Amino acid sequence: METIVEMKGITKRFPGIIANDKVDLELRKGEILALLGENGAGKSTLMSVLFGFYHQEEGDIFVRGEKVDIHSPNVAYDLGIGMVHQHFQLIDDFTVTENIILGSEPMNGIVVDMDTARKRVQDLSQQYKLNVDPDAKIEDISVGMQQRVEILKVLYRQAEIIILDEPTAVLTPQEIDELMGILRNFIAEGKSVILITHKLKEIMEIADRVTVLRRGKMVGTIEVANTNEADLAELMVGREVSFEVEKGEADPKHDVLVIEDLWVKDQRGIDVVKGLNLHVRAGEILGLAGVDGNGQRELVEAITRLRKQEKGKIVIDGQDISRYHAQDRHKTKFGHIPEDRQRRGLVLDFTLAENLILEKYFQEPFSKSGILQPDAINKHGEELIEAFDVRSGEGKDSLARTMSGGNQQKAILAREIDLNPTLMIASQPTRGLDVGAIEYIHKRLVELRDAGTAVLLVSFELDEIMNLSDRINVIFSGKIVADLDPNQTDEREIGLYMSGSKEASA
Repeated sequence: METIVEMKGITKRFPGIIANDKVDLELRKGEILALLGENGAGKSTLMSVLFGFYHQEEGDIFVRGEKVDIHSPNVAYDLGIGMVHQHFQLIDDFTVTENIILGSEPMNGIVVDMDTARKRVQDLSQQYKLNVDPDAKIEDISVGMQQRVEILKVLYRQAEIIILDEPTAVLTPQEIDELMGILRNFIAEGKSVILITHKLKEIMEIADRVTVLRRGKMVGTIEVANTNEADLAELMVGREVSFEVEKGEADPKHDVLVIEDLWVKDQRGIDVVKGLNLHVRAGEILGLAGVDGNGQRELVEAITRLRKQEKGKIVIDGQDISRYHAQDRHKTKFGHIPEDRQRRGLVLDFTLAENLILEKYFQEPFSKSGILQPDAINKHGEELIEAFDVRSGEGKDSLARTMSGGNQQKAILAREIDLNPTLMIASQPTRGLDVGAIEYIHKRLVELRDAGTAVLLVSFELDEIMNLSDRINVIFSGKIVADLDPNQTDEREIGLYMSGSKEASA
């Protein structure tokens, strides 16, 4: 089979770290090559070198047999290489078409030819069965549809080599199935795909070969037909990984969180939480399952006081917090792992130590007479970094934005558990994490439960809901439609409730 891309001996350094250490990679024409590794293994860095975001210090890149110097994304596009990033690069106020053509606008004299652009976007959408409305505004479409816009941006620029960075991290199970169909269409068209991922099930389903990175070095490349999930996990993290959540029987006590007849509007002023009732007890994990867009985000924002509720009651530890504001959070002992760790969980340009005191920077010993105390902040940071195994190049002084996704999530978990909460709201806690980090996060959530904390787990990952929850609620169209025992249900039944195909039992 023809080799279309070859990377030889690629080395890329950042201050204090070698992100890629003499890495080799080969992509064949018409194949899906998975690039597998832990968070921070160097996968995205290697692909950013191929796409021209970074330039390697050592090594060579060959495209279609010719040695090339890819010093910018424009050069990559000229070579037929496109990249769909994990964190989408879209302008919310622009339409789908406006986002896709940005930087490559077709002109009619001195005016942008929007009619031609719109038709080309529509044709590409139909050709690859993407079903994207070219006139929709980005702020009005789902996360899954935004990803399709990013894919269209790459196709619009005629890319034949397509890199997808963690493409399923923000998708629902149904959207993941649809994406797999899109990738198969790419291969049928003769395109080649590099899939950056740590989801072993998806590799086994869709990839032809898999290249494994560990701590910046290449471990090897394997034919997917000759391996299995357990072997890949061990190659990725360097040890045997347990896929089962180890937990004993729950011993639930009193209600910690009680929600009655809750109504919440979204940013468009439309009711998306509609008379919802829910309760979580001390010493249990309640899993909230549902397709994205059924009110989960607004429910969590209402509980955490980031969004106003229209009516209803939210009670935490016997306190009715319905009239509380976000700044009153310290009156109730709850932790919150937000679904978007970069926008809501961290201040990316603060140090790790500073991020670890965001909930109590105004308290002693971190602040005295309104003045921050660096020694106390740094000592606290070092203690949490060690206790929660948070890894970063410069320790407590690392900027949050320089850390891998898994270590950013560990930092948030450390900060929130340090509050000693009676309620923990964990929203997509393992989104975008590798199997090692997922194993770690699950273990800490079970430890919280066993210590008597009430845990509300909101996740689109049905495996996670089934394995971690002591009780499952299903949300559909803003209401709880089922209250299920995970030992007496299965993914098929939950899926029927999630789609509204089964009548409510709660």
